[in-house]
Amino acid sequence: MSDDIVLTYRIETPGSVEGLARKIASDQSTGTFVPLPGETPELKARVAARVVDVRMLEPVAEPAFGRTHDDLAEPRSFNCGEADIAFPMEAVGTDLAALMTIAIGGTFSIKGFSGIRVTGLTLPDAFGRAWPGPQFGIEGSKRLTGVSGRPIVGTIVKPALGLRPPESAAMVRELVEAGVDFIKDDEKLMSPAYSPLAERVKAIMPVVLDHEQRTGKKVMVAFGITATDPDEMMRNHDLVLAAGGNAAVVNINSIGMGAMAFLRRRSGLVLHAHRNGWDILTRHPSLGLDFSVYQTFWRLLGVDQFQINGIAAKYWEPDASFLRSYHALRRPLFRPDDRPLPVVGSGQWGGQAPATYAAVRSTDLLYLCGGGVVSHPMGPAAGVRAVRQAWEAAVAGIDLAAHAADHPELAASLEAFGGADAKGA
Repeated sequence: MSDDIVLTYRIETPGSVEGLARKIASDQSTGTFVPLPGETPELKARVAARVVDVRMLEPVAEPAFGRTHDDLAEPRSFNCGEADIAFPMEAVGTDLAALMTIAIGGTFSIKGFSGIRVTGLTLPDAFGRAWPGPQFGIEGSKRLTGVSGRPIVGTIVKPALGLRPPESAAMVRELVEAGVDFIKDDEKLMSPAYSPLAERVKAIMPVVLDHEQRTGKKVMVAFGITATDPDEMMRNHDLVLAAGGNAAVVNINSIGMGAMAFLRRRSGLVLHAHRNGWDILTRHPSLGLDFSVYQTFWRLLGVDQFQINGIAAKYWEPDASFLRSYHALRRPLFRPDDRPLPVVGSGQWGGQAPATYAAVRSTDLLYLCGGGVVSHPMGPAAGVRAVRQAWEAAVAGIDLAAHAADHPELAASLEAFGGADAKGA
């Protein structure tokens, strides 16, 4: 493998795509707006970025950024292309903050773009040696939940905010008795005054451990440990671990890469990554970065479970984008075991199971349902059973309606949630 770091940029401009690619390479390595006395050919040969390839795409009539900028106001066509730019390892090293700063951060401030998006990232093997990657990942998550041959079925304690610790514990009790594999705090729940983390852990973990003692099954509960101060976050981590917990929710964009690296190197918990805030970086199709690029940083840093959306999600992301995210997580970076568990969520219930399985052809996922479980008309326990029944049907190739004929929980779920546009129902 090459020692170069290669970034792919999708460029839109009223000018030259190749010229802007050269400007990215210059501005983000040795160049500046005037020639410099120290910018020798020898220095450039050692550390300057270079354009490896430019592939032209069809031009567009309207600029992605709109015509509000003076240089985009007049009618014209806009050229589009993809450019591969190589950054020498000697210039960047394996530090992820340096990589983000050099190859991504400054690019968006360059003049001349009517659209610019980072769509690809290829890293040398040195990054795989420098960063720990997942500690548990897919196989560890399966082992700890005792699940094989099917998705890990999970849910979220709802309402997201407002429940006191005893109320949360009562819901957890009902869910663990129903056979759920995974329960998590909502990402918005950290340690508010009405439900401090310490009190929540104290109320919930005895329920989990009692169920394990009686049945042999330990349900994975991921507590929200996110905090601004890395030391406080570690104290939260230690509190969960000492109580017998084995997982934590971490809002990765809120804590940043440095705090994630700090946590991972000291962690004994499965780290469940919530990506809230990613949409800011990607929702505009001609700005920001693709998930395949974004997820590379966090996988290297060590997330074990990575929350993405799902088929027919309740948020903006289309199915095709979800599938790209899923397959990006499934591809090893540097070794077979460095893959985090994809977490399929966002408005999921059993109705999307057939379409999800048909699209991914795998049960290596955590199928996370919020309202699809806790709002089931027969109660949360029936909601868990309905999701399990839907996945049984999906994997076996059985129509959901047919399977529901002798599975009342699934039948009630189809009636409650299976509107005219429900996929797979």
